[in-house]
Amino acid sequence: MRFELPDDFLSMSFCHCATCKKISGGAGTASGGVRTESIRLLAGEDLVRTYQPDEGSAKTFCSVCGSNLFGSGWPRSEITSVRLSAIDTPFDERPEAHIYTRSLAAWETLPDDGLERFEAGRG
Repeated sequence: MRFELPDDFLSMSFCHCATCKKISGGAGTASGGVRTESIRLLAGEDLVRTYQPDEGSAKTFCSVCGSNLFGSGWPRSEITSVRLSAIDTPFDERPEAHIYTRSLAAWETLPDDGLERFEAGRG
């Protein structure tokens, strides 16, 4: 699976919601928002699968390797969350916030990274 993105993200964040923790197998996801129409699938479109949880937006992944690719309801949403771990090209930007911190488990500790924190989404 290969895809191309615009040069800049609209925003970037670490999401700690229950669904992101489950699909990541860890403490959540790191994502960058882009306009859905700006994502170009270059190869492997037939390998892309989407899971729609009972609550929340759809999550999209590669059916061969299992890589978590997109969130926020891709391809039907206006804005898509692209999983930063799915991007092969190095980039300098970094997330500016932690969202859905209300879902932190008792064993989780957020890093002292100076980023804004939101109990839910950023609004």
